[in-house]
Amino acid sequence: MPGIQAMSSNPVIHIERLYKEYQTDAGPVPVLKDVAVTVMPGEFIAIMGPSGSGKSTFMNILGCLDVATSGTYLLNGRDVNIQSRDELAHLRNQVIGFVFQGFNLLPRASLEDNVALPLIYSGIPRAERMAHASEMLEKVGLGSYRRSRPNQISGGQQQRVAIARALVNHPKLILADEPTGNLDTHTSEEIMALFTELNQRDGITIVLVTHESDIAAHARRLVRLSDGRIVYDGPVEHAAAAHLETTS
Repeated sequence: MPGIQAMSSNPVIHIERLYKEYQTDAGPVPVLKDVAVTVMPGEFIAIMGPSGSGKSTFMNILGCLDVATSGTYLLNGRDVNIQSRDELAHLRNQVIGFVFQGFNLLPRASLEDNVALPLIYSGIPRAERMAHASEMLEKVGLGSYRRSRPNQISGGQQQRVAIARALVNHPKLILADEPTGNLDTHTSEEIMALFTELNQRDGITIVLVTHESDIAAHARRLVRLSDGRIVYDGPVEHAAAAHLETTS
């Protein structure tokens, strides 16, 4: 069962009539069309879709890294569209933990310093930052590596560091964009087992983008995009039964 966050009745994400277009020399190009989705605390959701389906744009909007052309987006009950830049940065820092395909670790910094980085923007003193970072490294099984640098550990371990960094602010939501894309099959399974543990033990809401059906199978809910629209939103096992799988 999900942890305590799942007991809340207030959505972490609520989106209605979301539309996104980009302006080009040839005119506006629609990328997302009339998207609506609600994510409750404690859910574990996979987003799939072929290249050009809009899933990366959708993920960027979820993470407040891009803005919709129109529509409603409430993140943790707050209307993203009316937040100032500083308010949006604060909301993003407090609510969301990001995990990327490329790890995005600072190569010359220790693992502990990498994990502590988000806490700098929260104004937390260094000693406290390091204590939190050490705790998160322990959580992902890398406590003894805190003084190491990224080039001294494996790719799977680097992704664990990235997950620890995402957790250090105790976010309500983790957004993971192709988190296993650079990993071999065995390491991918280890990372997905860690995500499952964080979701089931700690109740952290997880939304991840993947083009691999075996990775999506670890989630409990699948949102499938095609041509900028949601064409399936339901249990992962039902999607598999209906052969609603996709490739990149």
